[in-house]
Amino acid sequence: PAAGKTKSYFCQGCHGETGMSAEDMIPNLAGQYALYIAKQLRNFQSGARTHQIMSAMSKTISDAELVDIAAYFSSQKKMQGSGSGDNPVAKKLFLKGDPGRGIPACMSCHGKNGKGKAPNISTYPVIGGQRKGYLRAQLQHWRSGERSNSPDGVMNKVAKKLTDAEIESLTSYLSGL
Repeated sequence: PAAGKTKSYFCQGCHGETGMSAEDMIPNLAGQYALYIAKQLRNFQSGARTHQIMSAMSKTISDAELVDIAAYFSSQKKMQGSGSGDNPVAKKLFLKGDPGRGIPACMSCHGKNGKGKAPNISTYPVIGGQRKGYLRAQLQHWRSGERSNSPDGVMNKVAKKLTDAEIESLTSYLSGL
């Protein structure tokens, strides 16, 4: 983490010194699992995930630097939302899903309050306290197929079943956790 703080200098310009972004469309990295951060950066490097800025920036760092940067942001206090979590539609989807529509509970992968469940697996990120605009955009990208780097396309399958109103509701709820 100490080496990663210095190496993350350019990352901090957008993601914040401690990984708390000031912009709604730029994700918080504070307390995100290091393996998840590293996987996403490698996906940007390989083209499995695309974003104009991140695709270019990721190609400027070595794998060793990437690991140090991920360790630094992971070591920061986990992102926290400021909401009440008082949203019955989203709370039900988060805690129970909608089995009739084949939508699993978000909590089953993303853990209690969206704070993660499996730090040693690069698949399931911390989403509770994440930026609302970023969450909305990602769910829309999963739904449209613009983003497809989840194992077996699970997020694409889930997002395709969500309505616009449910996405809006979930992103408000999750960003507040």
